[in-house]
Amino acid sequence: MKTAAVIPAYNEGSRLRDVALEVANFVDFIVLVDDGSKDETFKTAKAIPGTIALRHALNRGQGAALKTGSEAALSLGADIIIHIDADGQHNPAEIPKLTEDIRLDRADVVFGSRFLGADSVGMPATRKFLLRAAKGFNAMALGIPRRMTDPQSGFRAMNRKAAERIDFNQDKMAHCSEILQLVTRSGLRWREVPVVIRYNRETLAKGQKPTDALKIVWQLIVGAFH
Repeated sequence: MKTAAVIPAYNEGSRLRDVALEVANFVDFIVLVDDGSKDETFKTAKAIPGTIALRHALNRGQGAALKTGSEAALSLGADIIIHIDADGQHNPAEIPKLTEDIRLDRADVVFGSRFLGADSVGMPATRKFLLRAAKGFNAMALGIPRRMTDPQSGFRAMNRKAAERIDFNQDKMAHCSEILQLVTRSGLRWREVPVVIRYNRETLAKGQKPTDALKIVWQLIVGAFH
C-alpha cells in the first residue's frame, strides 16, 4: 500500500528539513504544503528528496493546507494518508503504529491520542485542562462520542476510502473537531492509539493559545450555517 505524509507548514523553514527527512523513513512520499509562509519554508521544501512541494499564495490556515495536501496525495495514488505537523511535536517513528490497523483492514481512520497512557513531553497543565474541556464541548455540541479521548488530535492516518469521503471545510484550527465529527458520523471504522506529543518553548509559543478555544468554537458555529 502506497503511503503519503501530508505536512502543512507555516514559517517552518528552520525545522522543516529535519522533520521531513525523518518522516520520509516511514512513507513512500511526502506532500508538503507551504501555507503562505514569509520565510524559506517553500524553498526548503522543494529541496527535500521525495517531497512534492505545494504553496498557498496566502496564509489560509492549517485545515486548508491539509485539504490541499490530501487531495494532491489522492491524485498521486496514495492508499494511506498521514497528517503530521511540521514543527516536530509529532514523532514520525510512531507512523507505523498509526497505520498498522489500516494495513490489516481493522480500521479506516486512526487518531493519535495524548490521553491513552502515553505521557506527552512538556505539556502545560493549562493545555491539558483546555483539552479536557474541549472533549466535553465536542460531545455536547458536536455529538462526538465521549470515548474519543483526544478532542484536537492532529496526528492521524486514513485509508483512501476515508480520505475521499471526509469532506472537511474548516480552513483554520477547527478542522480537527470537524474531522472527528465527520469520521464518527460516517460509518467509517475508527480507533485511537496512544502517541507522545513533544512540546517545547518554540512550539508552545507558536501553537494554540488558551483564547484560541473560543475561536475554534466560533469557527464551528459559523461553519454549521454555511
